[in-house]
Amino acid sequence: MVELPIILGFWTWVSDHWAILAIAITCASLLIAAMWLLGYYVKICLNIFVDTPPPMSHKPRDFEEQQGEIVRFRSFDGTSLRGMLLSRTEGTDYKGTIVFCHEYGSDMYSCARYTKALMESGYDIFTFDFRAHGESGDVDYRPVQWPSDKELGDALGACAYIQTQLAEDGKSQDIGLFGISRGAGSGLLAAASDSRIKAIVCDGAFSTDTTLIALMKRWASIFEAIKVLKTNYPEVFWRLLLWLLMRFAQPKLGRRFPSVRKALKEMEPRPILFIHGQRDSYIRVDQTELLHAAAPEPKYMWIVNKAKHNQAAIIAPDAYASRTVAFFDKHLNNEDVPESKISADPGGTEAE
Repeated sequence: MVELPIILGFWTWVSDHWAILAIAITCASLLIAAMWLLGYYVKICLNIFVDTPPPMSHKPRDFEEQQGEIVRFRSFDGTSLRGMLLSRTEGTDYKGTIVFCHEYGSDMYSCARYTKALMESGYDIFTFDFRAHGESGDVDYRPVQWPSDKELGDALGACAYIQTQLAEDGKSQDIGLFGISRGAGSGLLAAASDSRIKAIVCDGAFSTDTTLIALMKRWASIFEAIKVLKTNYPEVFWRLLLWLLMRFAQPKLGRRFPSVRKALKEMEPRPILFIHGQRDSYIRVDQTELLHAAAPEPKYMWIVNKAKHNQAAIIAPDAYASRTVAFFDKHLNNEDVPESKISADPGGTEAE
């Protein structure tokens, strides 16, 4: 009988405050639903982020390997890496040295696809295997297609090694950098830290943060049919989702994934030539356009018609060779090269 007044009092309070209770229950329900939704999608995105390789991650040997002096050097965290110095074509005058950063799933020999014309023009090429690629160390490392602080350390280690060799030979330590896809992102991150990287060519470059948001929106469309996710959430939703994904992915993989876009915004001005395939369905053109917009002047953008991811050198080999040589001649070797030899046509695209 003592409990009856308590029960009656409780129901009286509820009847007096039913609106507040209804709002509280609704808010709690929405919060739980939002947490479930985010958790569900973060799990999906994490699996794709970690386990899905990009298209053409293992390249066919559609080029003749170049042989040079094989060396061992160390990444910034002490990992042993393999490198190779390719000397310019015999009979040409030395113009400078360019560090080549290969794409995910490849190795140092892939430089032959992209840099042969540079060697024939007078440039030495220092190419290397990123960790867990080719014959570089850290066999327990699980590489993914996104440039991390580990690949940044590898690229900086390669630059530091060749700069030391140049200093011993009495040559300038100013170097160029040529990166492909993930190697391009790693190279841009390295250039933001090393002002002696004077000129950069990036083919298929992207920033992990903006690319992931674009991919998450694309992945979400898969689930629209079952009404689990929609693609018309506000931008803050996707940024929150990216933040949550990184909170899980970085500890899981034991590395950080810096933003290439943010690094470009903070970079000391350096000439950069961005190259991208117009038919790249994985890293779409707008991702390189975001990097181009963030980069300091001077900068160039060349979109190659009919080219897919990392295929511009195959689709337009002559233009690829002439533009990259002209770019480094002007901005690394300080030659008086007309801008027209580097810049794309007014529409920004070209195909042979």
